[in-house]
Amino acid sequence: MRRSQSRFLHGLFAGLALAAVAFVSAAGVSSASRYEDLGLFANVLRLVRDNYVEPVDERALVQGAVRGMLQALDPHSSYLDPSAHREMQVDTKGEFHGLGIEITKRRDGYVEVVSPIDGTPAARAGIRARDQIVTICPTEKPAEWDEDCRSTKGMDLHEAVKHMRGPKGSRITIQVFREGFEKPQPFTIVRDVVKVASVEGRLIEPGYAYVRIRSFQERTVNDLRRHLKKLHQETGDFSGLVLDLRDNPGGLLDQAVKVSDVWLDEGLIVYTKGRVESQRQEFRARTDAETGYPMVILVNAGSASASEIVAGALQDQHRALLLGAPTFGKGSVQTVYPLEDGSGLRLTTALYYTPSGRSIQEVGIAPDIEVAPPTEVAAADEEAAPRRLRERDLEGHFRQPDEDAGEPVAAGEAGAEDEDLQLARAVEVLKSWTYFERLRESRDAPVESVRATDVLPVTP
Repeated sequence: MRRSQSRFLHGLFAGLALAAVAFVSAAGVSSASRYEDLGLFANVLRLVRDNYVEPVDERALVQGAVRGMLQALDPHSSYLDPSAHREMQVDTKGEFHGLGIEITKRRDGYVEVVSPIDGTPAARAGIRARDQIVTICPTEKPAEWDEDCRSTKGMDLHEAVKHMRGPKGSRITIQVFREGFEKPQPFTIVRDVVKVASVEGRLIEPGYAYVRIRSFQERTVNDLRRHLKKLHQETGDFSGLVLDLRDNPGGLLDQAVKVSDVWLDEGLIVYTKGRVESQRQEFRARTDAETGYPMVILVNAGSASASEIVAGALQDQHRALLLGAPTFGKGSVQTVYPLEDGSGLRLTTALYYTPSGRSIQEVGIAPDIEVAPPTEVAAADEEAAPRRLRERDLEGHFRQPDEDAGEPVAAGEAGAEDEDLQLARAVEVLKSWTYFERLRESRDAPVESVRATDVLPVTP
């Protein structure tokens, strides 16, 4: 093993030297500093190998160096080891073995549940939105762990997901803290096959449809069209539709474009601009849209990335009103480059812009009608009222150069026991919209003259 590691290190040094020569040859003497930087890296690696108190794995050191390099860029660029790369590919397909929760990072470093997915092991075990997962006790302790359980503080999301997923039927224990608990409580959950239905739909009442998109996966637009067809069969033409993008963390760009295209018959949906010419693209609508009814889109601080593309496109094209709270503010596009050993490089390659030319990076999208859920209203007068994490809170995020980002309005998540005031308000808006449209049509209709004798009683 030691001999193979030495060969690996020798090959790495040779590769670094060749790369340095290529840099200098291509860019001239001014690139000599690049050679020095590569030499510095090689020297540090050699010193660690020869002098560290314990034997080291050179491959692990190089992977750590790559991770550190990408962490110096922005919060969405990262190195994906082979396991994390496979997990990312699984996420876009919408089926995996695990617990069935959507998670995010809190400002204090711990992992927080955005929402448990209905019908999954986590939901059956009693996990709730906004639960803090403070400790993970995986089924099989990783070789590098000295303890059976590890705190999630400082643990990145890919690592947390990796430890919580596992074979169907296996058990995992997580320590959860929530409001009302005096201390974290253990939850032991049996993993199962989790099929994430990215789209769900129902009729709120006759004529008024509700569609929720949880994330943008490979099948999202097909699932959306299937749900819309079913709802049309149940009620005929819609009087209005609510599209719920709350707590939708995003996903595939092409699916966001196709979903927008469902409701737009022409015009620009989104365009991207990057340093490389191939990253400068425009995406436009085609002429097969559902345009015969009004729409309200629900958004909040958990609406990010691809969901902001849809919301921004339909808002800019005057196809829908946005209701809720300001969105997350992730206006960057990531490209995943597969690497030779099965790992991947997730790199921010472009920023995207809404049809009117807005970059929502850092600032998010402001709703046309701002409505806070009841949990936030109740906390509004408290000094320590919680505020949802947004793009602008992430260390190293791209700054918005053109606008004053300001302080976004806090947006909470209504618990299952709370009335969904945002949805109720959306239905009210749709009904008002329909009422005024009918009033306009009746006002514009020609009026026939009526004789007085047709409406007044005749005196004998």
